[in-house]
Amino acid sequence: MSSKQKPSPINKGFSLGEAATHYFSSLPSDTAGHIQKEVFKFIRWYGEERPIINLTGQEVANYSEQFGVANTKFTEHLHEVKTFLAFAFKQGVTATNLSVHIRIKKPASRRLSSSSLKAEEPIMLTKNGYNEMKSKLTSLKEERPRVTEEIKKAAADKDFRENAPLQAAREKQGHIEGQIRDLEETLKKARVFESVDKTGIRIAIGDTVAITDTMSGEKINYTIVSSQEANIKQHKISLASPMGQAIFNKEAGDLLEVNAPSGVLTYKIVEITRH
Repeated sequence: MSSKQKPSPINKGFSLGEAATHYFSSLPSDTAGHIQKEVFKFIRWYGEERPIINLTGQEVANYSEQFGVANTKFTEHLHEVKTFLAFAFKQGVTATNLSVHIRIKKPASRRLSSSSLKAEEPIMLTKNGYNEMKSKLTSLKEERPRVTEEIKKAAADKDFRENAPLQAAREKQGHIEGQIRDLEETLKKARVFESVDKTGIRIAIGDTVAITDTMSGEKINYTIVSSQEANIKQHKISLASPMGQAIFNKEAGDLLEVNAPSGVLTYKIVEITRH
């Protein structure tokens, strides 16, 4: 076989579950457990018995949008799914590289004119979210002098053509300034949600909810927040997301149903925590 030839498929009839098992067997034992948990969420969404060869690029592209999480950075979960799909293609299990359809985007940094700022709706934040943003803004501003000093030290090397430290320091400065600008714009337009009635029994924004998957028994904690605060790595989900909408205004003991391509996924609310 020439170096340009693609390896023969191991088994194009693999189901998603079988493809995942093959992938897991290739992983180091010290990382396999965690990765299995992340990839299985993707597998269950489309069904373990679904032939992986029938999975389309459009379905994969839509996957990261299913829960409607906004402002999500490079999430660990999507990285693991992307790596699994790349492995499947490399092994000849899929006809095309489905991993390219998972796009993990950074939040867009945009500057708005004063007229457009006036026309925009206020940004609603929880009290914790507002305080966290203020704390982050303070930390970034405190970092400014240190980065400026790094740039000065790196610039002392007059050979700017291959001055990697100078380039890195300038990129860091640009990243910090972009974050400061975004946070200042957000806080300028922010409105803090009024405290909910602590005696109420129904779930409201700011509450942390523990739910269990009725099939697997897995327990998951979610905090219901605004779209600006949503962060899947911190288990903060937007009130506007399908899962957020399913949880909102429910009570402990209620069952939730979320539609997925593999069927209806059922969860039970087991605990509500208010901060």
